[in-house]
Amino acid sequence: MNYSQYIALIPLLPLAGFIVLGLFGKKYFKQSAGIIATLLLLVSTALSIYTAYNYFFIDGKIDGVYHSVIPLKYKWLSFSENLSIDMGILLDPIAVMMLVVVTFISLMVHVFSLWYMKGEERFSTYYAFLGLFTFSMLGLVISVNIFQIYIFWELVGVSSYLLIGFYYDKPSAVAASKKAFIVTRFADLAFLIGILILGLQGQTLDFGVLIQRLTDIQSPQFISITSASFIGFSVMTWALTLVFIGGAGKSAMFPLHIWLPDAMEGPTPVSALIHAATMVVAGVYLVARLFPVFYINHVSLQLVAYVGAFSSIFAAIIACTQTDIKRVLAYSTMSQIGYMLFALGVSGIGDEHELGYTASMFHLFTHAFFKSLLFLGAGAVIHFVHSNEMKDMGGLRKLLPITHIVFLIACLAIAGIPPFAGFFSKEEILLAAYNSNKFIYGIALFTSGLTAFYMFRLYFLVFWSKTSSAHAHHREGNAAMKTPLVILAACSILSGLVSFGKYVSADGKEIESHFHLVFSIAPVLLAVTGICIAVGLYKNESGKPQRVASFFGVLYKSAYRKFYIDEVYLFVTKKIIFNLIGRPAAWIDKNIVDGLINGIAGITADISSAIKGIQSGKVQGYALYFFGGVLTLAIIFIYLWK
Repeated sequence: MNYSQYIALIPLLPLAGFIVLGLFGKKYFKQSAGIIATLLLLVSTALSIYTAYNYFFIDGKIDGVYHSVIPLKYKWLSFSENLSIDMGILLDPIAVMMLVVVTFISLMVHVFSLWYMKGEERFSTYYAFLGLFTFSMLGLVISVNIFQIYIFWELVGVSSYLLIGFYYDKPSAVAASKKAFIVTRFADLAFLIGILILGLQGQTLDFGVLIQRLTDIQSPQFISITSASFIGFSVMTWALTLVFIGGAGKSAMFPLHIWLPDAMEGPTPVSALIHAATMVVAGVYLVARLFPVFYINHVSLQLVAYVGAFSSIFAAIIACTQTDIKRVLAYSTMSQIGYMLFALGVSGIGDEHELGYTASMFHLFTHAFFKSLLFLGAGAVIHFVHSNEMKDMGGLRKLLPITHIVFLIACLAIAGIPPFAGFFSKEEILLAAYNSNKFIYGIALFTSGLTAFYMFRLYFLVFWSKTSSAHAHHREGNAAMKTPLVILAACSILSGLVSFGKYVSADGKEIESHFHLVFSIAPVLLAVTGICIAVGLYKNESGKPQRVASFFGVLYKSAYRKFYIDEVYLFVTKKIIFNLIGRPAAWIDKNIVDGLINGIAGITADISSAIKGIQSGKVQGYALYFFGGVLTLAIIFIYLWK
């Protein structure tokens, strides 16, 4: 199959939408901007599905193994005979899977936004930014080398800044966009340094060649990068750690997660796109892309596993206490991304050892559907009650019947209740953890119970809890709102039935899906227990939640305040960096650097003022100086020179 005939159109169509709507949308396409952008993305989605069909079912597999295909590639910058930056398109199982996920979820967000964002003054600008965001993520997933992925990585950051701060007249939205941009910039600096080290040591930036050289224990590149060390760790360990820091920043892993809750200031459909299929899964995709190199360096892979495991339980605990519907979902995303990362961290390569890799990608796939459904459902609720706070909600199941049903489906899916999609992908992650690391398995099992609890806490507070007749005069929404919700609900039920191991694995070979009924008893019972506790506390309005909060005391308060991580950052920034580094640096700059330069300038000006009379332009003055000089020289040579 000649992919080069159409593959470039998949990212270029959203880019075309960004350019056209960005330049001419406000003047010429103010009313039709949403339709134009949606139609362009519909074509991209169709091409992505067509690509996936051809790759997985026609010609992607050779001798039982899915191989990488590079339909487009050209040299962009050449540094030496062996080192250059190429721009191209790479197709392999995870890239093709991500093409489908990104375009499909973005399409659902585009359609939903036709209703949700209707009447916005900057309607065309919103769709232009969505196009840029989609283009950036598509470019990231099909990048042929590690520097190309960095270019699109930064474009994703710019796009998120524009969308999170879309309501630029709100100070909180502006602050949130700057926070997300700045925090991820620190992580991206580490990523860039890691890229430069890998490129220097591997003598290439191309993914295929880089992985081949750095996993061949006899190659000179592998020997060089593993024999050199710094502070007791090999250069390879440092490089992969720096790369992972970049991924952890984008995926909001502890302690670089502080931007994620504030990112909810953007329009709710944007939150669905960021959390389900684009920005926050970029870190998972990056580790998966370089997985063979991470695997051969066990230290960095262990770091991925434990950071992911801690982030998952840390975020789940915080989610149990939050009252803003979108912030609960934000911490839920952080927890689920942690699941994907520790699944990669406990994985291996070959046969049953790579179950964690496949399970991670499977969960990324299913999570995209039910998490986008949760956010879009939350958008429908927020649009209805005009508030993010769950205290302003309750009893909405009769007023929003379709939203209620699809939201319940999404909650069951993320809670891991069979036969919904999240059950199958989460079970494979738990099994991979159980086979590899019992401690991480214990964390994952407890987190799965917490997930069921906080999601049904959210569900009951929004749709049950109390009888509400407020807003009864509102309508639930039109077809543009309902259609994406129904489609995503169907995907949240059916996507778990995909035999994912046949298509995506660490080595390209087919692996069997592992489902053991006996093994699933404990996770399902724990999830059901979490749901039952939520029913007892939140189904009907009562004082039980307050009593439980009082019982947990300091722990509950700390979780509600997000364990004061933001306060720690502010303390370090304002009290230490600003006071101990910033202020002395400013004093040195003002008094020493500027003082030295200003002092030299002042002395020069004084000397100039003192001697400027010599160049007066008066001939009689010059004659006087001349004869005075002659007289002085005569006295010196006649009377003083001996």
